[in-house]
Amino acid sequence: MLLAGGQGSRLGVLTSKVAKPAVSFGGKYRIIDFPLSNCINSGVDTVGVLTQYQPLRLNTHIGIGIPWDLDRNIGGVTVLPPYEKSTNSEWYTGTANAIYQNIDYMESFNPDYVLILSGDHIYKMDYEVMLDFHKQSKSECTIAVMPVPMEEAKRFGIMITDENRRITDFEEKPENPRSNLASMGIYIFNWKTLKDALIAMADQPGLDFGKHIIPYCHEKGAPLYAYEFNGYWKDVGTLHSYWEANMELIDIVPEFNLYEEYWKIYTKSEILPPQYFSRESSVEQSIIGEGSDIYGKVYNSVIGCGVTIGKNTVIRDSIIMNNSQIGENCEIYKSIIAENVRIEDGCKLGVGEEKPNETDPNIYNYGLVCIGEKSVIPKGITVGKNACIFGVTGSEDYKDSALESGKTLIKAGDEI
Repeated sequence: MLLAGGQGSRLGVLTSKVAKPAVSFGGKYRIIDFPLSNCINSGVDTVGVLTQYQPLRLNTHIGIGIPWDLDRNIGGVTVLPPYEKSTNSEWYTGTANAIYQNIDYMESFNPDYVLILSGDHIYKMDYEVMLDFHKQSKSECTIAVMPVPMEEAKRFGIMITDENRRITDFEEKPENPRSNLASMGIYIFNWKTLKDALIAMADQPGLDFGKHIIPYCHEKGAPLYAYEFNGYWKDVGTLHSYWEANMELIDIVPEFNLYEEYWKIYTKSEILPPQYFSRESSVEQSIIGEGSDIYGKVYNSVIGCGVTIGKNTVIRDSIIMNNSQIGENCEIYKSIIAENVRIEDGCKLGVGEEKPNETDPNIYNYGLVCIGEKSVIPKGITVGKNACIFGVTGSEDYKDSALESGKTLIKAGDEI
C-alpha cells in the first residue's frame, strides 16, 4: 500500500497544483517512480496507490502501470482515491485512516503480509530482504529504521530496541533521544495484526501509524521488530533537500546512482526526440532530459525533458523541469524552475545578497530561487535569492525590473 496523497506543503509553489509524489525528479522521473520501482524490483506485484491531493498528474503518470510491469490480470497497480460511502464519507485524515478505508481492497487478495510505503522518498530498497527478516524474527509488525546522527534524532520517530532488534519502546520526536534508529515510515504487518488494529482504532481522529496503530500493537504485546537499512534514503520534503538530492545525482561518484543495471528505475516516458546541443553550447556535469534543445551553457544542473535553453544563457546549480523555456542572454543560479515555465530574454535569477524570505522563511531558504509551474517572467527581470514567483507576471509587477532577495510574487488567482 503506497501512500501518495500528501500535499507536500513544505515544497511551496512546486506542489500548489500537483501532489508531491508527482513532482519531477532527476530530469526524467517523478518521485513516486522510486518506491514503485522498488516494488517491482523486489517482486511485489500487487500495489494499491492511495491518492488524494491534486491527483490528476499522478493518476495520468501511473495509468494502468505499464512502465513498472504492473498491468496484470491479477494484482497489478490500483489507484485508490477516497470515495463516497453509504454511512459516512470522509477524506483520508491520516496515514492509517487511508489504509483503514481500503480494508476491502486488501481483503480481496487474502494477503499474509501487507507492506506500507510512503510515496515521497528517494531510495532503493529490496523489500524482500525486509520480509525475510520479518518472517525469521516471527514479528507481527516490522518497521524499517535508519541510523541518524544523534543530534538529528529529535526530528524523527525513534525506536529503542534490544540486542535482537525487538522494539522495546519508541518516542515521537523526543527532546532527549535514547537511540538513533529513526523510523523510515516503511512497515510490514501480518495482515491479521494490521486488520485488528485498524478496526480497533478506527474512531481515532487523524488515525496515524506512528501515533495510534504501532502503540496499539505494542500495548497488545505483539512482537515488533526494527529492520535496519543502511543505504541511501532521502526525504525530499523541503525545497533544500529536494535541490540537494537532485544535485547529488550529478556528483562525479553519485551516492545515489540512476545508472545501475541491476536495479533499474522505471518511469512513464514520453515519445520524445533526442537532445540537441548547438555548436555554441557547453554542458558540464549535468543531466539533460530527452527532447531538450541547448544553445547556452549548463553547469552542474538537472534539466528535464523538452526544455529549451537560449543562446548565451548560463545555468548553474539549478533544476529546470519539463517543457520550460529559457530565453537568450539569461543568467540562472541555484534556482528550481517548475514545469512549463517561460523565462524571457535577459533575465537574471539568484543574484545579489541573501535575505530571508518575507512570507515563508521556513520554505524559501538556503539562497534558492523557486518558480512555480506555468509561470512567466518577462524580459530583463532580475530576481534575488530566497525569492519565489508564481503566475503569469508582467513587467508592471516588478519595481525597477527587479524582485529583491526574500520577496514573494504570487499573482492573484494562483492560490497556494
